[in-house]
Amino acid sequence: MSRAAVLTGLGTFVPPRVVTNEELARTLDTSDEWIRTRTGITQRHWAEPGTATGDLAVAAGERALKSADSGGVDLVVLATTTPDHPCPATAPEVASRLGLENAAAYDIAAVCSGFVYGLASAAGAIAAGIAERALVIGAETYSTILDPDDRTTSVIFGDGAGAVVLRAGDPAEPGALLGYDLGSDGSLKDLILVPGGGSRQRAAGTAGAGEPGPRPADSYFSMQGQPVFRHAVTRMAASSLAMLDRAGWAPETVDWFVGHQANVRILHAVADQLGMARERTVVHLDRVGNTSAASIPLALADAVTGGLIAPGDRVLMSAFGGGVTWGSTALVWPGVVAN
Repeated sequence: MSRAAVLTGLGTFVPPRVVTNEELARTLDTSDEWIRTRTGITQRHWAEPGTATGDLAVAAGERALKSADSGGVDLVVLATTTPDHPCPATAPEVASRLGLENAAAYDIAAVCSGFVYGLASAAGAIAAGIAERALVIGAETYSTILDPDDRTTSVIFGDGAGAVVLRAGDPAEPGALLGYDLGSDGSLKDLILVPGGGSRQRAAGTAGAGEPGPRPADSYFSMQGQPVFRHAVTRMAASSLAMLDRAGWAPETVDWFVGHQANVRILHAVADQLGMARERTVVHLDRVGNTSAASIPLALADAVTGGLIAPGDRVLMSAFGGGVTWGSTALVWPGVVAN
């Protein structure tokens, strides 16, 4: 009998500090209206100085484990673009702080697609018998890599974390992940990029390690907005259709589309291409911004808590991120309460 990964717990955390559009407009050449009309975002949460991605991941992981009412897991997968350190991975320390002694733990770097990639990776371990239970976390502190003078990125991104617990189960039961569609196109890597900090820069002898002075510009996140918008819509729509075909679902039978929360216009454009009503699109970015790998679990939790997603609903998830990468999955929502 085949083993499926079944979602059994959901937890989230966002830092308490709220940064409104009006606050950003006081230091950037922008306005609340400009941000809202182009992105749909009204506010975001940023971590206070001294708070790192691992801290948010631990908080969300604790809540997911409590939601699942489980004592532990044997695998932790952390999707993040903003790890605590270049080396080592952040996941092992997160597992240790959660009391998950001897659990396998590793990071995944697929930017905004990271959570879907993490689900697929953990589900593969469960299907292979490597793990019985897994904790998959998407966590980001994008505020640490944003150029404070760049209005095109600083207004978009927020910090947060979301996590789910998966267990081995029957492919036919509610909560079972029904398959995956994953892809990438590395020729487009420059569309979403942090140029510095890696071996490419160090091999060129331009890392500037130990030099005093202001933070180098190549350590900041950069994004080419218009081509990212275009590729996000086409890739997420195509990936969603491929996933629906694997699940045997017609688009009109999907109750809720939970896409990566990058831009409300992207979400609506994907829904249009799928032939789904825009009202069936979960929108959470208005309150938290683009939280990259954390955005799908944060949106899921908000929709469940708000009474939108109910047990038995068909849920389609899809994301597009740097790399570039994309991915989709689907499930029938179980009776899981977000924590």
